[in-house]
Amino acid sequence: MAAPMEGIDVEKSDDLYAILNARKDASEDELKSSYRRLCMLYHPDKHVETADKEAAEMVFNKVQRAYAILHDPQKRAIYDIYGEKGLEAEWDVVPRTRTPQEIMEEFERLQRQREERRLQQSTNPRGIISVGVDATDVFDYYQDPTEEVRSFPNIEINSMAINQSIDCPLTTSDTVTLTGSLSTRNGNGSGEISTSFRRLTSYQSWGEIQITGGNGPQIGLKGFRNFSRRSFGTMSGICQLTPHGFLAPALITVVARQLDKHTIGYLTWKWGMQSAMTSMLIRDTTNTRLVCQLQLGIPNSFASVNMVKKFEHNDAKLNVAVKAGSFGAMLEYGVEKKISQHSRLGAKVTIGVPVGVTLKIRLSRANQTFVFPIHLSQEMAPNAIFYGTVVPIAVYWLVKVIIVNPFMIKMKEENIQKKREANASSFEQKKQEAETEVRLMTEIVKRIIETEQTVGGLIIIQAWYGKLVDNSMTAGGERNGVGGNVIDVTIPLQSQVKDSRLLLTDASKANLPGFYDPCVGEESCLRVLYRFHNTLHECTVADNESLRIPKQSHRLDPS
Repeated sequence: MAAPMEGIDVEKSDDLYAILNARKDASEDELKSSYRRLCMLYHPDKHVETADKEAAEMVFNKVQRAYAILHDPQKRAIYDIYGEKGLEAEWDVVPRTRTPQEIMEEFERLQRQREERRLQQSTNPRGIISVGVDATDVFDYYQDPTEEVRSFPNIEINSMAINQSIDCPLTTSDTVTLTGSLSTRNGNGSGEISTSFRRLTSYQSWGEIQITGGNGPQIGLKGFRNFSRRSFGTMSGICQLTPHGFLAPALITVVARQLDKHTIGYLTWKWGMQSAMTSMLIRDTTNTRLVCQLQLGIPNSFASVNMVKKFEHNDAKLNVAVKAGSFGAMLEYGVEKKISQHSRLGAKVTIGVPVGVTLKIRLSRANQTFVFPIHLSQEMAPNAIFYGTVVPIAVYWLVKVIIVNPFMIKMKEENIQKKREANASSFEQKKQEAETEVRLMTEIVKRIIETEQTVGGLIIIQAWYGKLVDNSMTAGGERNGVGGNVIDVTIPLQSQVKDSRLLLTDASKANLPGFYDPCVGEESCLRVLYRFHNTLHECTVADNESLRIPKQSHRLDPS
């Protein structure tokens, strides 16, 4: 076993590719070109003063080390997977003489071993709590002449259901699941408990057996099989002994096929007390999800269309559904939004016959879900529809503005402060290193500027890196109230100019020569004001976004 490899994560410190300003998939020639360019800047022989020679030697050693690692195929493969910690580990199983492909295979093997241990030591608890609220007295209130006038409508909880399940992985192939549920409605309750055992027979199939007790003993068998790369199916058989003493068998068969990259079709056949044939089409893309379903059966037959619009910029979803069948018809619309890293909040309004108007609020936190269906009206009352739609939006907005936003801002500021305190010593060290690198660049940058001026090439007028507040610069190169935690990186950027071009990779700019992160824990960006062919240009890129200039966007009037 390669014990030293356990727990190794990708190194989060200096990015060796950023030090050389090279892409992750850079060729050997590209690495060599970047290395030679940095040698011209930092080789000790390029400097005269003793202090500069000593400073240049420190920087030059860092550049040499980065190139030595990335130049070696085996070391580069280890670094790409594990970071610098992987280079420090003792490789008992994978000698350093092996090829990058063999190293990758060993990495995958170790990952599988860690996954096996994780499966054996973990469970996956999931739960749903549903609380039904009857608020029909608010909108359907009928005043009996013999009764006194009431001050408040009668709102009561008429149902509650709790469902909890826990997975117990035994091996990578075998999993036991324990599930329990309790429900009560209008004073009448019921519950059941079930356990299932699932075995992966191959990467294409699995089988499961389930035993349930509570509302009569029940046993079920289920199997899954991949028929081809784009087709699969499941079959479930259930046999239940009802409280009346007779057996109720059922069989469910599902066949599915991937129709294209985003579309999958399902055919479901149910045989038993509620026989039905169902066809379903699901199309799921980056921005939308469409589900069309048609069921013919006894006692229920229906057709439904469900459309979900996804908004990635604020991690929200808009849902609209229409359903009609032998039971009636309904329209459902709602929205769901991510409110924290592990929590989502959603609200839906259901309008139909014979259900009336229902507002359903859903809160998901990790693997736990809380559902609150609130029945507003037995009929399609306009006032119930209006308030059921407007009130949740207004309450959410008020809570977000008054409570959530200030709390999140406070938490973010505290986290940023903690990161700054934890990185205070390394921050000062990186700042001093960057200032030293800038000082060593100064003379050669002057020569680069002179060369570029003779051909009307690329001159960096001003460049700032960090948390920029204002989004503009003056044509004269002055900051237009930029503010925030920023550093001047004009000289480091000019040192990267070659043949009137500047190319920065999509790695964090904080690891480039002459850079450091002035706003630890916050998002940084780079803004550049430059002159090319005697015309001013301006551009801004995010920290992990590549930069290629000159380009004609954001051209400024030199006057």
